[in-house]
Amino acid sequence: MKRSILFIITFFISLAALAQTGVDTIHYRKVYYFAGTGLAFPLGKTKEVLSPKVFAGSMGLDISLKNPKYYVMPTLYMLSFNYDQKIPDPEYNRMIENGQSSLYMLSLAGGMRRQWKRLNTYAYVGPTVGLSTEPRSNVLPEVVKVSYKRNIAFGTKMGVGADYMFKGFFLGAELGYMYNINKIQNRPFQAITFMVGLKSDITKLSDKVVNIIKPIID
Repeated sequence: MKRSILFIITFFISLAALAQTGVDTIHYRKVYYFAGTGLAFPLGKTKEVLSPKVFAGSMGLDISLKNPKYYVMPTLYMLSFNYDQKIPDPEYNRMIENGQSSLYMLSLAGGMRRQWKRLNTYAYVGPTVGLSTEPRSNVLPEVVKVSYKRNIAFGTKMGVGADYMFKGFFLGAELGYMYNINKIQNRPFQAITFMVGLKSDITKLSDKVVNIIKPIID
């Protein structure tokens, strides 16, 4: 899975760097790396199983398109929750309470932004795919054996945010909504995410990647 994520991110870097033309702005021909930390708050029936756990995290790329007003944003979200099992699993002889559940979701979003000198506002939406884990337990004669069930999850992620450009980096905050088609304990997964973090220019690094990959593509 890590190799697949790396390939997708590399592909987006190459595509963006090869295709960009237009009027110069602070985003023209730019590729930014960003990392954030924050919280994820389950909504609706999801709260019957999951509850917030410090902290959630995100990391990804901000890649300007031909018109820098538009961009693509491949992002990996790492969400952790406290977990209370509601439905017995016939493969295990005990229920879990106060356990831990995690989601690793890759979002392939696109969006648009508005530049206000050094301040930028933006919105995005896109599909997600990833891995969800749920804890399970068996009581054996001398130990309690804890294991995790892992499932592929599909969904969508959307959000709005803003960042401000300082010398050499951006500082930003983002409010998002994530929904998964796959259910957890027969309950739909949906959550609000709040992230704050930094964004930095890696355009020179992306150009080096393109110089290596372009002969292969051609």
